[in-house]
Amino acid sequence: MTETFRAALLLRDFVNTLDVECDADELATPAKLAEWLIGHHLLAPGSAADERVLATAIDLRKGLREAMHDHHAPSIAPLPPELDAAFARLPLRVTLTGPSPSLAPVGTGAPAALARVAAAVMEASADGSWPRLKVCLERTCRWAFLDTSKNRSRNWCSMRVCGNRTKTRAYRARSKAAPA
Repeated sequence: MTETFRAALLLRDFVNTLDVECDADELATPAKLAEWLIGHHLLAPGSAADERVLATAIDLRKGLREAMHDHHAPSIAPLPPELDAAFARLPLRVTLTGPSPSLAPVGTGAPAALARVAAAVMEASADGSWPRLKVCLERTCRWAFLDTSKNRSRNWCSMRVCGNRTKTRAYRARSKAAPA
C-alpha cells in the first residue's frame, strides 16, 4: 500500500509538519523548509530556500489541511484560498507524457521542490487516494491521516486518543444536561 499511495503519504507528511496540538512547526524557517524538502528527496542536498518560498509552503500546507478537512463531507467544496494562491505561485506545467496528463515542476531549487508537493495532489487524485486524505476532527489535533477504512468513514487520526477524547467529552455533556 505504501507504494500505491506514495503521493498521498507525501501530502500527509507535508501537512503534518505543523503539529497543532503542540504548536510545533517543522517549517519554521527557510532553512527548516529546505531541510524537510531535502529529507524527502525533493531538493538536492546543500540547496536552500528563501522567505518567499517559505510563505508559499505555509500557504500550501494551510490550504491542503483545509482541503483535507473538507473530505469529511461528501459535497464539492471550493478550493481553499491559501491553496489556490500557493498553486498560482508554484512553477508547474501540464505534461502529456505517460498514460494520462499530469503536473510537473518547472526549473530547479526550492520552488520546484515545493511544486513537486503540489503535483502530488494530482497523483493522489489519479490513484484515488486524494479523497481519503483527511484531518482529524478533534479540534485540538487536526493531524492529517490516510483513511484506509473500507467505507471511508474515519473521523480521527486515532480512535484510542482523539476519538476517545471526543466521545468522552460528548458523554460528559450529555450526562450534565440530563436531569438527575
